[in-house]
Amino acid sequence: MYTPNQILKSNFGYGSFRPLQQDIINHVLQRKDELVLMPTGGGKSICFQIPAI
Repeated sequence: MYTPNQILKSNFGYGSFRPLQQDIINHVLQRKDELVLMPTGGGKSICFQIPAI
């Protein structure tokens, strides 16, 4: 199984997460409900794409 950091690097080409992204991803991976409010361009989609991968 790949870690979120490995998926981020291999699929998206980024070396690190933006602020709070890692916390959101960990919460989703624990199968907890999550309500995320971030500005446009804040990286919301990665927060849900990575757990799906």
